[in-house]
Amino acid sequence: MINFTIDGKPIQLEEPESILNAAKRLGIEIPTLCYHEKLSPYGGCRICLVEAAPGSAPERSKLVPACASRVEEGLIIKTSTQRVREARKFNIELLLSRSPDSEEIRQTAREIGVDPDNRSALDSVGEYLLYRAPRIRHTKCILCGLCVRVCAEITERDALCFENRGMKRRVVPPFDKVADTCIGCGSCAYVCTTNTITIEEVT
Repeated sequence: MINFTIDGKPIQLEEPESILNAAKRLGIEIPTLCYHEKLSPYGGCRICLVEAAPGSAPERSKLVPACASRVEEGLIIKTSTQRVREARKFNIELLLSRSPDSEEIRQTAREIGVDPDNRSALDSVGEYLLYRAPRIRHTKCILCGLCVRVCAEITERDALCFENRGMKRRVVPPFDKVADTCIGCGSCAYVCTTNTITIEEVT
């Protein structure tokens, strides 16, 4: 048995699972944007950050993505500390600056306590992004990787992939050309958080 606590509540599990799913057992909702229960965890959006510390050294807490981190014996998990809230707010502001018109991002921002229409705060983050990578603003894609994972893990077609690293990272077909492996199933559009990918009928 695995014994640990979430927000001071003791919980016991027979098998290890993600902090995200363990929290759900206690009715604790942790916001996510890049998580899907049928796909492998990615931890790309950083919205599900929580504080976790070993029971033997509670002062050694660190921020970890709840979707991609598993519970351990004696683990002390906190889902709503000031440190957690500030980290989530900063990350959603980054995503808002990148995708200001995405209703999904705007709704998540409201849930976290960030006003999506507060341009002064978002523009300061946006200036940072513009300085680092001028092409990054005003795109709906938040690089959550859901489309890449569903194409690889569910349809097993690998018709999408990530290109480049860091601020220049983007989702493209392999070699940035229409993939012969794509069967037009629409799975990528179905899981897309921000409606960046849409399916159009070709006549």
